[in-house]
Amino acid sequence: MLTEVTAIRYVTPLREGGSLPGLVEADDFGTYVMKFTGAGQGRKTLVAEVVCGELARRLGFRVPRLVTVGLDPVLGLGEPDQEVQELLKSSGGTNLGMDFLSGALGFDPLAFGASPEEAGRIVWFDALVNNVDRSWRNPNLLVWRGDLWLIDHGATMIWHHNWPGAQASAARPYDASEHALQSFAPDIEAAAAELAPLVTEELLAEVTAEIPEEWLADEPGFDSTDALRRAYVEPLLARAAVIHERIKGDK
Repeated sequence: MLTEVTAIRYVTPLREGGSLPGLVEADDFGTYVMKFTGAGQGRKTLVAEVVCGELARRLGFRVPRLVTVGLDPVLGLGEPDQEVQELLKSSGGTNLGMDFLSGALGFDPLAFGASPEEAGRIVWFDALVNNVDRSWRNPNLLVWRGDLWLIDHGATMIWHHNWPGAQASAARPYDASEHALQSFAPDIEAAAAELAPLVTEELLAEVTAEIPEEWLADEPGFDSTDALRRAYVEPLLARAAVIHERIKGDK
């Protein structure tokens, strides 16, 4: 399971995203970008962050370390910003944190580069999880200590917002025409040959086991959280074998 920490101080909101993540300090002396269960997108955004972040890590991508962050709503009582105060009050319990990469710069394709191999691996991974939020407008990539880091996977696996239609949704192609790394001639075929065989049922079961139980509880149509975890495995396992053939806009 993910490491558990407890938030002890809310530092500042990060207003780059629509979900209003915040910078917090925790009882392990770490500083984390925290995403909240009480945000508008709800707990499914956090589930997507865990599944995609932990899968990416196991496939060799650089992603900030994820933790669960326990939050006492009383932490919000002293916040002068009413929106932040309400968010903290509505997010008591288990939330998500990711290591704050101090000094990291946002990726700009005009300022930074990527090899066809690295670009191909990232585009292939985004196609696998159907990441619609890594465009040139909003790359969700950081450059830290000279390397590319993947962040913000809340807008992935759109099929988990409508489980009855998940199979049909997961079978759709991926449009990479506006991907942040499209101009770097991504080598999709090489990425698929390397990464697809690694995406096994066992690996995906390991990844979905990282999802906190309370984020999966009471999902309509499922009689147990184990059944819901399996539902996350199936579309990704099916896509891994063929998604490289369904990427549209690949140059």
